[in-house]
Amino acid sequence: MDVGRIVDTALQLIDEVGIQALTLRMLAEALDSGTATLYRHFDGKDELLALVADRVLGEVRVPAEELDGLSWREAVTVSAKAFYGTLCRHPNVLPLLAAQVPVGPNGLRARERLITLFLSHGFPLGLAARAFTAIGHYVIGFSIQQHGPGTPPPEEQSQLRDYYNALDPASYPATTAAAEELTSVPLDEEFRFGLDLLLDGLEKAMLDAA
Repeated sequence: MDVGRIVDTALQLIDEVGIQALTLRMLAEALDSGTATLYRHFDGKDELLALVADRVLGEVRVPAEELDGLSWREAVTVSAKAFYGTLCRHPNVLPLLAAQVPVGPNGLRARERLITLFLSHGFPLGLAARAFTAIGHYVIGFSIQQHGPGTPPPEEQSQLRDYYNALDPASYPATTAAAEELTSVPLDEEFRFGLDLLLDGLEKAMLDAA
């Protein structure tokens, strides 16, 4: 049986039922196979999940021609948004990316591309490496908080706004005053705002290192 088909099927099941609910028996049944066949390809569920995480990273595609002529900020923004968009399609996989450093083929290629991008724009090696890590942590962390398993649906924002508004303004004057702003900003706009703050910091670090 083709390993790629096994991993693709596992990803489909995780998208449907989540990581904890996935079992090798469930996967084998979806493949019209047996668990013994799966164990010929994987030592266990953990090894399979690592391949699933790398499979998701392989979906993050930014053609090189899209980055040609862009500044490093623009290129990183395009790449980060593509990464975020992919994670939004597979929210149940987010815990895997938070639990381990991706070192599969797709993870390595993504790391190589982004660090090379920073280096090609004059970043010192140390800053390029730390920039890659910071951006990855931001995108994954934002995705987990806003889209991960157990995240309240968007309609609950109105309930949170009502809760903030009901607080004692004498004890929480800033929170009650900002209740609307805390609960009404579209997620894409919030994502871009945080990313821009991070890029502002990297730009300053780059100038300080020059």
